Amino acid sequence: MNTVPSKNQQSNYTIPLITITLLFFMWGFITCMNDILIPYLKKLFELTFFESMLVQFCFFGAYFLGSLLYFTISYFKGDPINKIGYKKGILTGIVLSALGCVLFYPAATFSVYGLFLGALFVLGLGFTMLQITANAYVSLLGSEDSASSRLNMTNAFNAFGTTIAPVLGGFLIFGSSHEHTITAEATRIPYLVFAGILLLVALLIYNVKLPSFQTEETETKGLGALKFPQLKLGVLGIFCYVGGEVAVGSFIISFLEKDYIMGLSEAVSKNYLAMYWGGAMIGRFLGAISLNHTISQTKKMIYMVVTAAAVFLLIYSIVDLTFDQMSFFLVFLVLNFIAFLIGKSAPARTLAVFASINVVLLISAMVNQGELAMYSILGMGIFNSIMFSNIYTLGISGLGKYTSQGSSLLVMAILGGAIVPIVQGAIADTDPVYGVQHSFIVPVFCYLYIVFFGIYCSRKLKNVEHGSNVSGH
Repeated sequence: MNTVPSKNQQSNYTIPLITITLLFFMWGFITCMNDILIPYLKKLFELTFFESMLVQFCFFGAYFLGSLLYFTISYFKGDPINKIGYKKGILTGIVLSALGCVLFYPAATFSVYGLFLGALFVLGLGFTMLQITANAYVSLLGSEDSASSRLNMTNAFNAFGTTIAPVLGGFLIFGSSHEHTITAEATRIPYLVFAGILLLVALLIYNVKLPSFQTEETETKGLGALKFPQLKLGVLGIFCYVGGEVAVGSFIISFLEKDYIMGLSEAVSKNYLAMYWGGAMIGRFLGAISLNHTISQTKKMIYMVVTAAAVFLLIYSIVDLTFDQMSFFLVFLVLNFIAFLIGKSAPARTLAVFASINVVLLISAMVNQGELAMYSILGMGIFNSIMFSNIYTLGISGLGKYTSQGSSLLVMAILGGAIVPIVQGAIADTDPVYGVQHSFIVPVFCYLYIVFFGIYCSRKLKNVEHGSNVSGH
């Protein structure tokens, strides 16, 4: 969908962009709370790993069903967002998300696992609407050349939310002590607070004048987007990426609880979980700089070093860990810089390099014990960072009038976050045959596919590899 702002809207997008970035932050924060809920609900309801992963199944399954519904309406009736506008679409997503948070109150009051899953499904539907509207809207708030860099930047603040969620959200639910009583009521107040904050953000967005955009292209019918091989492969790429990232994040606390790994409690493990998501935040900020082709390579390196140092100190100020406990992360920062240099600011090449590193880290986590296994898992976050934006832009590159259709198919592929974790959960339940540690073989296959996709695109999409930023809309 090619859209252009009207002439009086092209001056200053700073305020709208800041407002939408705040939304990205809250969106990331609440999404990452799932990683806190999984071990909490597992103990509360005495669930198997498979049953506890229904949290992610319901949440990310809503992405698929919501996107499928949107695609169906768009196919038969025309693009809903083009009719009601991005602002109303974003507000609809926020209100639906707030409703999902409110539903945690009756779920906790009656202490019924099915009600928790229902609340998560509604929450996921709201975030689906935000996924469809907000990402596209950010790409429109400025020039097309800077769209990829801008999307990385807003997703970096989304990752900031996922970084502080394990610490703040973990404190709200688990408390600060290592010994705590598991009760259903612990989720009532936190999620009511989240609902209130979301509604405040909705009120802010409602009162901020946001630019409106109109389509210039006629709507297309049929499934023409599927004639492009990069789109078909990209759909599976998004499936594997979201599935792999969510599965790893979902199992970190359970993984670190194991005596042969670290034997940590949830109250301590949540700080290490924050390191995993904090790595994604650092990587996205660095990716926004690396993929910006308007600055020289020397300035890029200076900006990246300063940014990495600043964000690392920010994470250090948030998590309840000593510098010695966090110092391992500096090794991954250096490795991340080397990976960016090898990638040469080319989206597909960088994607293949990052995915290859995560395959090695996963295998290390499976065959080692103690700190080495822990560091291997936690170090994956910084290499997950640029994957979604890179897979997304590579998948829709060259689609022309089928770009909107291709985008909706890519959003449907977030279904991977529902499927991969429950598959890993089923394997984790086979302990002592395989167990939690060896269940990480599932995301290994996910990242191997992403390596293949990156290599394929680096050979087939030469225009993208030579610095052409491609936006979804």
